[in-house]
Amino acid sequence: MTTHTDHDLTTAARGTDGTTAENLHEVDLAISGMTCASCSARVEKKLNRLDGCEATVNLATEKAKVRFSAPLTIEDIMATVEKTGYGASLIEPRGGPDGRTHDGSAGNGDAHGEHDHMEDIAPVDVLKRRALIAAALTVPVVILAMAPGMDFAANPWLQLALTTPVVLWAAWPFHRAAAINARHLASTMDTLVSIGVSAAYLYSLVGVLSGAASGGMAGMDGEAEPATHLYFETAAVITTFLLMGRWMEARAKKRGKSALETLLTLGAKDVAVLRDGGEQRIPIEQLAVGEEFVVRPGEKVATDGVVVDGASAVDASMMTGEPVPLDVGPGDDVTGGTVNAHGRLIVRATAVGAETTLAAMARLVEDAQTGKAPVQRLADRVSAVFVPVVLVVAVLTLIGWWVATGEFTTALPIAITVLIIACPCALGLATPTALLVGTGRGAELGVLIKGPQILEDTRRVNTALIDKTGTVTTGEMTLQHIETDGEITEEAALLAAAAVESGSEHPIARAVTAAAAERGLQPPAIRDFAALAGSGARAVVVGSRSEQEVTVGRADLFETVPESLASGEMTIPGTRILVGWDGRARAALTVTDTVRGTSAAAIGDLAELGLSAYLLTGDNLTAARSVARAVGIPEDRVIADVRPEDKYAVVERLQREGKVVAMVGDGVNDAAALAQADLGLAMGSGTDVAMNSADIVLMRTDLASVPTAIGLSRQTLRTIKQNLGWAFAYNTAAIPLAVAGLLNPMIAGGAMALSSVLVVTNSLRLRRFGRH
Repeated sequence: MTTHTDHDLTTAARGTDGTTAENLHEVDLAISGMTCASCSARVEKKLNRLDGCEATVNLATEKAKVRFSAPLTIEDIMATVEKTGYGASLIEPRGGPDGRTHDGSAGNGDAHGEHDHMEDIAPVDVLKRRALIAAALTVPVVILAMAPGMDFAANPWLQLALTTPVVLWAAWPFHRAAAINARHLASTMDTLVSIGVSAAYLYSLVGVLSGAASGGMAGMDGEAEPATHLYFETAAVITTFLLMGRWMEARAKKRGKSALETLLTLGAKDVAVLRDGGEQRIPIEQLAVGEEFVVRPGEKVATDGVVVDGASAVDASMMTGEPVPLDVGPGDDVTGGTVNAHGRLIVRATAVGAETTLAAMARLVEDAQTGKAPVQRLADRVSAVFVPVVLVVAVLTLIGWWVATGEFTTALPIAITVLIIACPCALGLATPTALLVGTGRGAELGVLIKGPQILEDTRRVNTALIDKTGTVTTGEMTLQHIETDGEITEEAALLAAAAVESGSEHPIARAVTAAAAERGLQPPAIRDFAALAGSGARAVVVGSRSEQEVTVGRADLFETVPESLASGEMTIPGTRILVGWDGRARAALTVTDTVRGTSAAAIGDLAELGLSAYLLTGDNLTAARSVARAVGIPEDRVIADVRPEDKYAVVERLQREGKVVAMVGDGVNDAAALAQADLGLAMGSGTDVAMNSADIVLMRTDLASVPTAIGLSRQTLRTIKQNLGWAFAYNTAAIPLAVAGLLNPMIAGGAMALSSVLVVTNSLRLRRFGRH
């Protein structure tokens, strides 16, 4: 059975202070100053040590999701973060349909505290400036140090002059972070970089100032001593490579976040509301539930609502990935952020601010990106102890080579190489960057993956249990056949059924009432209407001379069903409902549902992914098998005549048989089954029920989005494993080579920077998922 511990809390009703229905508090914090996996692991460890606190810290998004209970306060939590050596600020809940906070900001929080994380969370332009200036100064240093014919007296002083701003200014973020961590008796990747760069620079500085770099000083035997070797180029090149890597990494991470940023900008900024007999253009934040507003051609629908007047087609492709605009008219629901293609609409707002579908989508995506996949736990445990171990290894390497060779100048670059090559950047970025890009691409395709733990579930599923109506089929039914017991006419049967069904919004009810209207029949009035969940409906039909209680629905609602009506179920494909009174069925109405054009291909795609599809329906077996044949589902995988409340038991039975079940439903009648399944996918609703019950919410009603969701989830998980595999292999292989003296410090700096870029670039390949 799927557990929903993480995302159930995220979708619970929240007050403005973050209080959930369980009287817990949940907040998002912007964490500044984190530069590697050991940083995020240390913050997470410190927070989780607080009584009543549960935290997840994500390096790529630079956020922490924290759940806590009294007497712990948000001030206590932020103080703990700052005592650990990092900055923390509260991210306000999104308050508007455009995803903005109460103060109108973009909702990222203004991080404060001792760290500014490469000057206020490493904006790309700051890193670019540092990296390019460092590169411009480093190139001549390398030429002076390595090019032939550069043995002139001023050479060491020129190297010193060019390298000093690189080490003191360009590398300042590394030194600053290392110093703050040292004050808290901690070490991170910045510690390794700062020590390595500083050691190379200071050793060379002493050589220049003492005159030893120029050589020519007389020794004890009266002969001139050789010049001390300088490592200015090592310090400069390492700094430049790492800054270049950080710059490229920041650019890639920004691209990975672009899908969510696009989602958050979909909402309208203002709205033409109908007030005091006219239109008033107001900021979207001032719109209230129940107010009516105007949507002109080409404008965005300001918020979720229902069409009151007008007809048009609405383009929801930016939210759902569905390229075909949807026709809407009076009574139809519309979603905020979609675009009105043509025609003027008047819409009554049904949800505003944080309660809209768009805001809920943004919360789900952000929650998933802030979370942590199970495969990340090993990386976190390794990173937490990695840096201290590397420091020890570097010191032992320095001593060992110094003792073995008797040359400090031989031992120093080898120790520096160990420090630089061992930085666990790639390890820390392996999971969060893939998760960032994968969930962002999912949002573009209308696939909302609730949390990183869901990725593991998609890998295991081998059975897809698919609800028929509205999923495999369109849910738009039409009346095909009327059969009576011979005692009443077809017209009388249709009138009685239409009268009862006029009180229902069920697709079958709409098909019956539409058929009566097409034939020019006017159903009589009714009273005491009662919907019989999963079975049918009952009402008292008020005629001109008498009243009669009429029942419409399944056979088990009647005491007597004539053989002629019962046998028809086996021969006429379609959904069959009975009409009768006084305990006896008088007629049978058969309605058919249109199979979606993409359903057969989607079933084939699921088979390619290794999933066996089962069709689940409350319809009779004949109708169900007819649909199953049309989409390629074997008849032995058809489960018919199932009431909504029994779907849970079907999922449980398949699980007892050893199957790992993905349940695909509409998220309304299927809530219990979605929760029971190993993987729940709710299609095309975006309702609260769907988001609470399912693991993946599909904004499209097309079954093709199911293999898309499972395929994307699996590809994201594969990418995470590829990244972790590379990161572990890189560090495992590189450190012994560095200790053995087989790597140059400059090569180590380039390789370390390249490893991080490689991981992020590999994650960015997920942006192309689904594009052919």
